[in-house]
Amino acid sequence: MKVTLSVYGRFHGFDLARELERQGALERLISSYPRAIAQRFGVPRERCVSLLPFELYGRAVRRLPPGLRARLEPLAHGPFAAAAARRLPPRPEVFVGWSGSSLAALDEARRRGALTVLERGSAHIEAQAQLLADAYRAAGLKPLLPPPSIVARELAEYQRADLIAVPSAFVAETFLARGFRPERLLINPYGVDLERFRPAPELAPGLAVLFVGRASIRKGAHLLLEAFAGLEDPSARLDFVGPVEPELEPWFARCRDPRVRRHGPRPQAELPPLYRSASLFCLPSYEEGMAMVLFQAAASGLPLLITPNTGGGELLAGGRAGFEVPPGDVAALRSALERARDERLLLESMGQAARARVAGGYGWQDYGRRALAGYARALAAGGTSGFSQAVA
Repeated sequence: MKVTLSVYGRFHGFDLARELERQGALERLISSYPRAIAQRFGVPRERCVSLLPFELYGRAVRRLPPGLRARLEPLAHGPFAAAAARRLPPRPEVFVGWSGSSLAALDEARRRGALTVLERGSAHIEAQAQLLADAYRAAGLKPLLPPPSIVARELAEYQRADLIAVPSAFVAETFLARGFRPERLLINPYGVDLERFRPAPELAPGLAVLFVGRASIRKGAHLLLEAFAGLEDPSARLDFVGPVEPELEPWFARCRDPRVRRHGPRPQAELPPLYRSASLFCLPSYEEGMAMVLFQAAASGLPLLITPNTGGGELLAGGRAGFEVPPGDVAALRSALERARDERLLLESMGQAARARVAGGYGWQDYGRRALAGYARALAAGGTSGFSQAVA
């Protein structure tokens, strides 16, 4: 089997490309990144096609205010898909494209006889829009949602793909609820570098809560601030690692708690010691597909405090590896923080269970093997079946 990937940006596409290459299955990686970057991830330079102008455009747009960024960034997605379509191999066997920027490439790959796979890292776009609208309204803010043209393009991609690869049961349910057949979904949780992300000899003393990612309404960072503010423990601390969206600045401005620290964005190489300096990882998101920071935290031996909408429920190992609270529930979040503070032995056992959970099948090699097995099953089941039959 030979697989061609197309990804605008990087996401987990380079990790998938590397694992496919290791198994002799990678034919081509088309991305907006320079080939030298893909090479650092273990993808041979000769297998890479770089559409660098799209990356330069995207990075320039991401410096703009959120509203303007949301309008301008997707304008490049259609042209990127068209450029990727022109760079497909003559007879691709399997084509994998990332949602939002793959429509023309999916069409061309299908025309050339390939099995078409769409990588969707978040909930079905209609479910995602509803969850985010609810989250913003609960925060007293106007929802910032994708325009109808973007939604329409993504829905068309869902129709074109023979197989939709999703990272969690949470995401799969949002597709099943809209009539998609189970056999059209490949649930394949992401992986983690188990050597780079390793536990400290013991959890950090006290309650040391860590949040890694873009602090935003979507990720519930404002709820974590509110829950932590009511925690009566002068020795506790809360560390935010990552950029803060402007929408969250008023919450941080009101926070005068010296126990809360902002570290700003950090490169991947600096993350392992930050995880090892904590005793609990918290991500109270309203909507995620499967946040990769959850795998990193669990691999680092941290108990997880999450919502089911992070997609990380299966990492909790039935509650042995962390706590699950409903999205938007500040009281439940604070109660879980209090329990983590008061039950040290439980916290330590949860950290050990979290590491064991990811070590038992969530390395990147496991991810690559599951992907190839899913493609093989789809090919054996008949491959391309026509747009009309692939709708649901």
